[in-house]
Amino acid sequence: MENYRSPQRDAAFVAYELFDFQSHYDKLGLDEVTPDLVKAIHSEAAKFADNVLAPINQSGDQEGCHWSNGEVTTPAGFKEAYQQYVEGGWPSMSHPEKWGGQGLPYSLATSIAEYFSGANHSWAMYPGLSQGCISTLLAHGSDTLKAQYLPKLISGQWTGTMCLTEAHCGSDLGMLRCKAQPNEDGSYSLSGTKIFISAGEHDFADNIVHIVLARLPDAPAGTKGISLFVVPKYNVTDEGELADRNQVQCGSIEHKMGIKASATCVINFDGAKGYLIGEPNRGLNGMFTFMNIARIGTGLEGMAASEAALQGALRYAQDRTQFRSPTQRSGERAADPIIVHPDVRRMLLTQKAFAEGSRALAYYCMQQVDICQHSKTAEDIQLAESKLALLTPIVKAFFTETAQESTSHGIQIYGGHGYISEWGMEQLARDTRISSLYEGTTGIQSLDLLGRKILGSKGELLAIFLKEMSTFCSSVDDAGQAGGWRDQLLQAMENWQALTRHVGSHVGDNPDELGAASVDYLMFSGYVTLAYYWLKMALVAKEKLAAGTADSDFYQGKIETAKFYFSRLLPRADAHAAAIYAGADSVMGISESMFKTE
Repeated sequence: MENYRSPQRDAAFVAYELFDFQSHYDKLGLDEVTPDLVKAIHSEAAKFADNVLAPINQSGDQEGCHWSNGEVTTPAGFKEAYQQYVEGGWPSMSHPEKWGGQGLPYSLATSIAEYFSGANHSWAMYPGLSQGCISTLLAHGSDTLKAQYLPKLISGQWTGTMCLTEAHCGSDLGMLRCKAQPNEDGSYSLSGTKIFISAGEHDFADNIVHIVLARLPDAPAGTKGISLFVVPKYNVTDEGELADRNQVQCGSIEHKMGIKASATCVINFDGAKGYLIGEPNRGLNGMFTFMNIARIGTGLEGMAASEAALQGALRYAQDRTQFRSPTQRSGERAADPIIVHPDVRRMLLTQKAFAEGSRALAYYCMQQVDICQHSKTAEDIQLAESKLALLTPIVKAFFTETAQESTSHGIQIYGGHGYISEWGMEQLARDTRISSLYEGTTGIQSLDLLGRKILGSKGELLAIFLKEMSTFCSSVDDAGQAGGWRDQLLQAMENWQALTRHVGSHVGDNPDELGAASVDYLMFSGYVTLAYYWLKMALVAKEKLAAGTADSDFYQGKIETAKFYFSRLLPRADAHAAAIYAGADSVMGISESMFKTE
C-alpha cells in the first residue's frame, strides 16, 4: 500500500471554513496564532508524518519490539524518528512557556496528532502518553514536582505513562491492590504490578515517568481509597536531574494482535520511590485529567484510521480493474476500475463520511478545550466543560467503533489482496482494533454517557447541546438550502430526547435497563451528532460553490457525502432506537444455563 498522506486540505476546511478558528483564537487572546502559522505547522507536521513515520509503519509491525532482561528495544528507525520529533519541538507545543512549552493552543497541537497516528499508530503511542502525564502534573502536582519533572517531559527528553490496570482488575479500579507505604522523608514506597502499560519501557528517552494509582495503608475500600503518585524509572534530584535507578522494572511485554511496535508492558514496582500527587485517597480525580485527554486522543486514533483506510482503499479502487460497468463503460478495456461499481462506492463513501464527519466533531471538541484553558469568562468555560462532558465518550467510542467498519471496508475493497500483509490493510485493521478497548471500552464509555453524563445531569448536558443544534437548524432554509436534511435532523433530535425519557423512566424499576440500552444509545447519539456536522459542512460547501471556486470537486464531494450520510447512515440510528425500546428483557431474559452449547 502506498504511504499515508496527511489530510491537510480537509483539516484546513474544518478549521477555517467550518469553524472560523481565526476568530476563535482572537477571542481567546491568541492573536499570534495566525492562519499562516497554522498552515506552516501543519505542513511541517505532514512532512514528518508522511516522510518519516509512514515509511517505518509496516517494517515496525513486522519487526515488533524486543524485550530482554527488563529492557525494550523498539524497531529500526523508531528511536531516530523520536529524536527528530524532539528536535522539531513537537512535544512542547501546547504547554506553558513557564515550563519550557510554546504556549500554543491545544487545538493546534492535537489536530496534527491525527497525522502522526494515521501515518504510524504504534509510533504515535509513545509521545501520546506523555501529554496526559504532563497535563496531570500541571493540574494536580505540587510546585516541587512540577519543577522536577515538567521541563524534561515537555521538551521530550523524558516520556510519561499512566499505570492503572492490574491483572485482576481492568476497568474496575476499585479492586486494585498496588500499595503505597509512607516514608519518613515524605516520599512513598510503591509495591505491586501493573499490566498493559503502553510505552512503559523503551529506548527513546533518558527517563520514563509513571503516573500510578495505588492504595495507602489506611485507605478505605473501593474507588474512594485510591491515591495518585509519580514514580520515575530513574529517581530525580531536587534540581530535576537523573539520580539512581528506581525499583521499577519491566517484567515482560505483551504479544498483541496489532500495534506490535508499541511496547505494551508489565511493570513491577518493588518498593519503588514515588511522590503523592494531590490529596490522599483522591487519586481518581487527578487520573481523570489524564484519562479524559487520553479518551479524546484515542478517538482521534479511530478518526485517523478511517482516513488511512479511505486513502488506501480509494487508491486501489481507482487502479484495480475488475468487470465491466453496465453504465460507465470506457473504451474497449476488458474491465473497468472497481470504483465504478456501486458497492465499492458505498464502502468508500462510508469511510469518507466517518473520517470527515469525525474530524468536524473532533475539531469542535478541540475548540472547547481551548476555551477551558484560555478563556477569561467563567460562563464560557462552564459551557465548554459541559459540552465536553457530553461529547468526550461519543468521540472515544463512536469514532473507534466506526473505525472498525472503515478498516473492514478497506480490506473488503482490496478483496483477497486486503487479507495479504504486503498491502497494509490487514495491519491497519489489526492496529485499530485496540482503540475501542483501551481507555475504557465502548461499553464503559456508553455507561458513562448515558448513566453519569445524561441521566446523572437529569438531561441538562444533553439539553445544552440540543439547544445549540436547534439554534442552528432554525437558521437553515430547509427547502432552499438543505434539501430536507434539516428536518431529518430535527426529527432525529426529537427521537434522541424521547429515547432519553424512555430509558430514564424505566431505570428506576429495573436498573438493567441502563446497561441494556447504553451502547445502542451511544451509537444513536453518534449518528445524530455527525448528522449535525454534515449538515453544517454541506451548507458551507454550497456557499462556496455559489460564490464561485476553482475547487469545485472538493466542495461538491462534501455535498454528495452529506447526501449519502443522510440517506444511508443516519437511518441506522433508528435500528439502535428499536433495540433500546426492546428493553432489558431482550438480553437478560436468557439464563446462564441456556448459553450452553453441549
